Amino acid sequence: MQSSTSFTRLLVFVLWGFVFSRCGSDSTDPIPVRPLYFPPVSGTWETATPASLGWNTNALPAFQTFLETSETRAFVVLKDGKIALELYRGKRLPPNQDLDFDASSNWYWASAGKTLTAALVGIAEAEGAVTLEAKTSDYVGTGWTSLTLAQESKITVRNQLSMTTGLKDNVANPDCTQPACLVFEAEPGTRWAYHNAPYTLLDGVIADATGKTLNTYANEKVMEPIGAVGAYLQTGDNNVFYSNARSMARFGLLLLARGKWQEVPVIPETFVDEMIISSQTINPSYGYLTWLNGKPKSMIPGSQIVFNQPISPAAPPDMFAALGKNGQLICVVPSENLVMVRLGDLPDNVLVPFTFLDDVWEELNKVIR
Repeated sequence: MQSSTSFTRLLVFVLWGFVFSRCGSDSTDPIPVRPLYFPPVSGTWETATPASLGWNTNALPAFQTFLETSETRAFVVLKDGKIALELYRGKRLPPNQDLDFDASSNWYWASAGKTLTAALVGIAEAEGAVTLEAKTSDYVGTGWTSLTLAQESKITVRNQLSMTTGLKDNVANPDCTQPACLVFEAEPGTRWAYHNAPYTLLDGVIADATGKTLNTYANEKVMEPIGAVGAYLQTGDNNVFYSNARSMARFGLLLLARGKWQEVPVIPETFVDEMIISSQTINPSYGYLTWLNGKPKSMIPGSQIVFNQPISPAAPPDMFAALGKNGQLICVVPSENLVMVRLGDLPDNVLVPFTFLDDVWEELNKVIR
């Protein structure tokens, strides 16, 4: 187990490659970034010291204190693919809490798992199993909502990916996937609303289209090729992904590399590009089940208010992120070849932790700037 007072500090030779990124913007011009290192499927993950990267090592103790006081259990930063920071809550925890959380410990991704599900849809599309413009009912059958057949037939897989199904989100249980819970609010594509139930039903789309269970497909297509471990587990009405922090970081690295693991395609590169640009104009800060920074407008779950600011002013503008309840974070910054992962608890219990996300970046900037 790695103690909460230790940062990994080893500089090693970089494995050269070359990748491009569009930096989460709507530009079609790829921006070249530094070469990426990919850890082996098994074995030692190479590291880089904060000092060798020119980071402010004097700010590390205060940053560690911030993480511990914000109930962080795991925190990992990859720079050029190598582990630059890695912390786990260990022996310094108060009594009656988990003292043994380490690199092998599993935790839930919450809604950060939405981005993984989007990637699976993209893979299924490339294999010819899913069509984004197809009716959702083509995969899960008719009558999956309480809408009329004509209304229901207008909802597509793309609407599910972009949170534009038009289904009413402010129902008694927005996680409920039963037809009685899925009622008409607006025409698909005309209203953005963060709604878990239509997202969860993508699991059925994937299973029906591929003929494989969600976990079988995820493991075969993403987890095993990148050396990650994890599983979707039924949690309430949702299928929630669980893994350790390093598996989460591997997925972030895969997205940074635009879907390739070394030179092996895992997620179609063109689909990753679609994931990280605005999926609609109502909330430009949302791609395909992925949050985008640096946009002039943003919306939050449970509200139709449009804010004239990005999701995280403190974060790099080109950051895109998988964000989950209680501060589950996978942040990817193409311009800096950086991936940041955080697992843990939060006292505010909000669906998407925008305020905490900004706090993390404010504190992390003191280290990496």
